[in-house]
Amino acid sequence: MSDSKSNLSSVDRVIRQGPYEDNWTSLSKHPVPQWYQNDKFGIFIHWGAYSVPAFNSEWYPRNMYIEDSPEYKHHLETYGEHKLFGYADFIPLFKGEKFDAEQWASLFAASGARYVMPVAEHHDGFQMYDSQLSDWNAAQMGPKKDILGLLKDAVEAKGMRICASSHRAENYWFFNGARTFDSGLQNISFQEPYGYASPDVSDKTTHDVASPGPSQAHLEDWLMRTCELIDKYQPKVLWFDWWILNQAFKPYLKKLAAYYYNRAAEWGEEVAINYKYDAFALNTAVFDIERGQLSNIRRQLWQNDTAIAKNSWGYTENNQFKDATDLICDLVDIVSKNGCLLLNIGPRADGTITEEEQLVLLRIGKWLKTNGEAIYDTTTWTVFGEGETEIPEGAFTDVNRATFTPEDIRFTYNAPYLYATVLKWPETGQVRIQSMKKESKIFNGVIKDICLLGFDQNISWSQTPEGLVIETGLNLNTDEPICLKLTID
Repeated sequence: MSDSKSNLSSVDRVIRQGPYEDNWTSLSKHPVPQWYQNDKFGIFIHWGAYSVPAFNSEWYPRNMYIEDSPEYKHHLETYGEHKLFGYADFIPLFKGEKFDAEQWASLFAASGARYVMPVAEHHDGFQMYDSQLSDWNAAQMGPKKDILGLLKDAVEAKGMRICASSHRAENYWFFNGARTFDSGLQNISFQEPYGYASPDVSDKTTHDVASPGPSQAHLEDWLMRTCELIDKYQPKVLWFDWWILNQAFKPYLKKLAAYYYNRAAEWGEEVAINYKYDAFALNTAVFDIERGQLSNIRRQLWQNDTAIAKNSWGYTENNQFKDATDLICDLVDIVSKNGCLLLNIGPRADGTITEEEQLVLLRIGKWLKTNGEAIYDTTTWTVFGEGETEIPEGAFTDVNRATFTPEDIRFTYNAPYLYATVLKWPETGQVRIQSMKKESKIFNGVIKDICLLGFDQNISWSQTPEGLVIETGLNLNTDEPICLKLTID
C-alpha cells in the first residue's frame, strides 16, 4: 500500500510545476477539448458486484441495509441474515467469467460511440481496476482482472477514447443504514468496502451543500484514489457523481482539477471533467445532467448521461429498456443544443451484455452510419430547432417524453452545410421549415442544394411566407429521424 503523505506531496508538486493552479480563476482558463465537442456520443458502463443480486438497481448495496426496503426483505429471503452474508460476500460471486474487452469494444465501435466511460469505482467501494491504495479491487478479487486496463487497451485499439467515472465520494455514507440494526457493521469506524458508513449523512441531506461533510481522511483518500486513476489510465474524461457538491470537497476539487489538467499538459492530451449541479465553477469543467436534457442551446458544452434501461444503471433481472428510436431522437435533440450523449449499459455479472442493449446500440450505429455527418463535428445553428413538442428540462426526466410530430425538426451546422433532422417523417413526404421562410429574421442565406441523407432522390423546394417547403415525394415507413442536408451560400 502506498504512503498517503508521500502521495499528497506528489499532488502538490504536480500542481506547483504545471500551468494550472488550484483556484477557479486559473482552472477557468482550461479549454474544453475539441475532440469532445466533435465526438458527441459515448458509452457509460455500470458493472460491479451489484450485478450479482441483480435486484431493483445498482443501489442494492445501500438499500439491502435499509430496514423494510424491498432489497432488505429480498436479501433476508434469498441470502439470509446480513451479519452472516453481507454485501462484501457478493464479491467472490462476481466472476465476470465471460467478460471480453475486445467484444465490448467492437460493439461500442459499431454503435458509433467515440468515447467509453467505465465506472472505475461505484458507491459500493469496490474498484474495477488495479489499485495500489486498496486491496478491494477487481484485479485482486472477483474477476481478478484489471477491468479498466483491459477496456482501455481494447477501446483505444478501436480508435475510441477511454474515460472513467468515480463515485467514491458517496462511499462515505452509502452503507450507513447498516448502523441501525444487527448487521455486523453497526459498530464500524472504517471498514472496506463499506467506508465509514457515516451516520451523520442521510438521504435527506446528501444534496445539501451545507450538510455534514466527510472526514479529512475520506477527502484525502478520495483525492489520492482519483489521482491514481489519472496517472495509471490517463482517462480523457473524469466523471463525478453529485456528492462532490458538498462544501467540504471544494478545496479538494480544485486540487484534483489542477492535478489532472497539469498531467494532461505533460501528456499533450486534451481532457475534461464532468460534474453535476454546481459542484464546479462555470467554465472550469463540463456540466452533466443525469437522465435529463435542456430546453434550449447552452453556450458551454454539456452532457446528458442516461441509460438504455429505464429503471436501473446496473443489470437487474427485470430491467425495462428504452427504444432505439427514442434514444436516437434524444441524441439529435441533445447535439442541436450543444450537448453530448453518454449512454449507459449494465452488463450481467458474468460479463455479457444483454441482447436488448446490444440491439439498441447496433440500431443507433446503423442510423449514425447514414446520418453521422449531421452529428459528429457539428456545431449549433442560430436556433436548435422548431416544433411544438416540449422537452422537459432538468434531471430525471428521461422517461417523460411526448411523441414527436413531423413539425419537430432539429438543426446542426458544419459550414457550408445545415442539417435539418426531422424527428418524425411526414406521410406526405413534404417538410416545412418555418425558420427558413421567405424574409425570415434568422436566415438570409442562399440555398444551393438540398438532399436527403441515405436516399438518392430528386428534391424540389421553395421559400414561401409560411416556410421553406421541401417536396421529397417519399412516404417512408420508418419511426427513425430522417436528415435533410442543405448546402448554404
